[in-house]
Parts: sequence; C-alpha cells; structure tokens
Amino acid sequence: MSVLTAAPPDGEVNPLVEGLERLPVPSTTMVIFGATGDLARRKLLPALYNLAHEGALPERFHLIGVSRREKPHEDYRAECEQAIRRFSRRSPDKNVLEGLLEQVKYVPGVFDDDSVYERLARELDEFERAAGEPLARMFYLSTAPTFFPVIIEALGRQGLAGRAEEDGAPQDGQRVRVIIEKPFGTSLAEAMDLNRRVLSVFEEPQVFRIDHYLGKETVQNMMAFRFANGMFEPLWNRNYIDNIQITAAEDIGIEGRAGYYDRAGALRDLIQNHMLQLLCHVAMEPPARFSAEEVRNEKVKVLRSIRTPTPEEVGEIAVRAQYAAGHAGGQDVPGYLEEEGVAADSHTETFAALRLEVDNWRWAGVPFYLRAGKRLARKVTEIAITLKPVPHLAFSREGSLGVRPNQLVLTVQPNEGVSLQLGAKIPGTRMVIRPVNMEFLYGTSFLSQSPEAYERLIIDAMRGDATLFTRNDEVEAQWQICDPVLKSWEATPAPHPLPQYEAGSQGPTEAREMMREGQGWRTI
Repeated sequence: MSVLTAAPPDGEVNPLVEGLERLPVPSTTMVIFGATGDLARRKLLPALYNLAHEGALPERFHLIGVSRREKPHEDYRAECEQAIRRFSRRSPDKNVLEGLLEQVKYVPGVFDDDSVYERLARELDEFERAAGEPLARMFYLSTAPTFFPVIIEALGRQGLAGRAEEDGAPQDGQRVRVIIEKPFGTSLAEAMDLNRRVLSVFEEPQVFRIDHYLGKETVQNMMAFRFANGMFEPLWNRNYIDNIQITAAEDIGIEGRAGYYDRAGALRDLIQNHMLQLLCHVAMEPPARFSAEEVRNEKVKVLRSIRTPTPEEVGEIAVRAQYAAGHAGGQDVPGYLEEEGVAADSHTETFAALRLEVDNWRWAGVPFYLRAGKRLARKVTEIAITLKPVPHLAFSREGSLGVRPNQLVLTVQPNEGVSLQLGAKIPGTRMVIRPVNMEFLYGTSFLSQSPEAYERLIIDAMRGDATLFTRNDEVEAQWQICDPVLKSWEATPAPHPLPQYEAGSQGPTEAREMMREGQGWRTI
C-alpha cells in the first residue's frame, strides 16, 4: 500500500474553479432560530468559533440566538461558551472566544409570536446603528421542520426578508439570506408546498437549503478528481464502468430518536437527500463554469435522467428491512421493534436499498446501487466505482486471487480519502496476482485537520455562494425519485415484521438479491 502526497502548486489555475474563493464575506448578523437545540450546540456554534479562529468571519460579525426559554444575554453567552468548549474540533483560544461572544445576543419566545420578530428587528437595528452601516442578515432555521413555514412567513410579515433583485441582492442594500435545514418535506407534495411558501417570501437566490454532506471535503473533492485529472474522464462512462455503489452505513441504532426516526425511516432520512446528492456528483457532466447555477443545472439534469420506478418495479429495485437484536459495539443490543418509543407493529425501515439507472448517453445500462442502514457492521459512507474486468484472465493460477476489477473508492466518513484498487504481482518466482490499494488520505497528504462541513457551508452562505446548496427544482426532482417507492411501500401490505437483519451484520440478504448477476455489495 502506498500513500499519495500532495504535489506542490505550480502556479497554474484551473479555469473551472478560478474565482471560487474570491467572493467577499460581508459584515453579517446571523440569527439562529432554535439556538439552544442540539444542532446549534454541537455543530453551528463550534463552526462559528473555528471560522473566527481562522480569521474567516468578517470583521463585523454578530450573532442572535432565538429560542423559547427566557434568559438574559449573559446566560446565553455562557451556554455558547460551554458548547464551543465541549464540541469544537480545536481547543478554544481565550481571546478569539471572548471576541466572538461579545457580539452575541438572545431573543426569547415562541416562533409563532409576532412580538418575537419585533424584538428581533430591534436587536438587528441596534447592531447596525453600532456598526454605522447596513449589515447582511442571515437567518438559520435550526428547528423542527414544522416551524420552517411559520418562521419564513413571520419574517415576511415583519419586513425582515428583504426584496431581492435579479442578482439576489435586496433593493435596500442589505443582503438577506435564509438557511433551511433538512428534511425539506416528507413527500413530494410537502416539498412543493414548502417551496411555494418559502418563495412567496424570499427569492430563490436568497434561499440556501443545506445538506451538510455537501460540505464534506471528499464530496467537494469528487469534482476535483473528475474534472482536474485527465486520467479519469476517458473511463468515466458506461464503456468502462460496471456499477457504482453508494453506501451510508451506521453502527449505531436510533439513539433515543424514535419520535423522529419512526416517522422518517432510512429512505427519507438519508437516501432522498444525502445519497442522491452523492449520486449527482458522481454522474454529472462537467459544468461550463464552476458557479452555483452551472453546477446545480448539471445535477438537476442527472436527477431528471433517473428513471422513475413504476409501482410494479418497486419490488425489484427497492428493499427495506429492520435491524433485529444482535451484537454491536462490543455489547448485545436490542432490535428496532424493542427500542423505546417504537411501536410494536412499526413498518419503518432502518435499512433501505435502491437500484437506479441514469438514462443518458454517459450512463445508460450502468446500475447505481444505494444503501443506507443503521446497526450495520461499521460506520462508513463511501462511493465505490467498479470498472469492468479485463477480458482475458491469463493470471488465474494456483495461489493467485486472479484479476479482479479495479475499484475507485471515495470515502466520505469517517476517514476522508480516496483509494484505487489495482492488481499487482506478489514478489516471488511465480506470477501470483493480488489486489493492492493506492490511498490518498487527507490527514497524511495535507498534514492538517479537515474543517467541519458546517464551517464551509456557513461561510459560503455568507458569501452568497450557493454551489453546495440545493435549489428548489433539485429538491423536487429528488422527491420525484423517492416518492413512488414510499407510496408503493405504504400501499402494499407489508409482512410483520419487515425482513430482519442481525445488528452488527452486513444487512439483509434481500439486498443482495436485487443486484444484477455477477455483481455484489462491497463488505462494510
């Protein structure tokens, strides 16, 4: 096994990415709705600190937290400090932390109370008076999805949404943006309704629908590997690729989240958003320019090329299952139906797999296999591109594993990197072939810690760069793929219980049966 190292820059600029980092970061006030929730504490506040530590935040940056409980500004600042100290990827620097917390305020109240937004408007105006200039405003909806339209429409009523021109900048000169967390609806109808309500208040260039997977280094690096390296593009098509597998496996169970998970399931939770986005990055055509609209145009083309399954086809291209009791993480664990808060007759899937086809010139006939599940053998998110085998197996001799198809594997988590599996001769007097891996790992190649996904996404939203965010038609196209599967599952009498797989295993045997002859899942 060899490790690839980063080559020194030679001064040349790839025209595809030229100008990507040149968008300025305007002076900004960020408002977090749901400011005391788990996402804010574990991800958003640490991300803001790390951006401040790296000097990435603008000189004038302010934060307002909005949540239900009454508390003074000082108490909320103390909670922010505690969250940053506990969850930041680096130990906080006292001066940087104090500088960040000095500009933090808190607004209490429920999200459907207009007086909350009136007080919020006063706090926003106060920051601007102190700054002596208009500030950009960014509203982050870190709440339960039921509050998304409530908050959006309240911002509109209070005149806090701005009025966007064609370029996305509000006419009053204050750039106003809103970040909306997933899930963006639980069905196609809900997603379309939410889009309608959001776009009745904000213009599309102001809306940033966040998918934190797109902030991960490997996902962004996927386009760099494809479009900045001439060796891959000639092979990146149906003539050379046999199949593509996208896996999002977790070794944990629902971790006390039965209230959410039993209504969602694996297909809604992971495949409809994260995994279809990964598929788009693998399958998209090179954009003319690396701009938000060009990149998202290409992703929408991919989604619209995926054949929508008919009710009769769902049984052949989709599998669902639940984890049973087993052994994981060094201990015995209960099955899904035994988890606290889960109904004894639940048909919610903890494992889902799809076989999709992208019906275009590049990918016709190449199956894309997607699988997501909990309580599997280990935690890993990866994309495996398997090339077609060589036509003549001349090296099948005793002691040899033979010539296996080459695989390019992009690991998104937990250890971000890329590996290429090749056939090589073992040293000795005989021609014995074994697979070997060439690996590129971020930690060893760049000798630096990769930033958290939310760090990249927050700063991009401040810049107004929507490249790594999903557009309204993109969200709806994703639902158009998954909605028929969900409707078929709901309409078809399901066995009780659903097909089971032992906790800590590779998943249900039914998932192997959906694959084409000669193809099989990679071992998790």
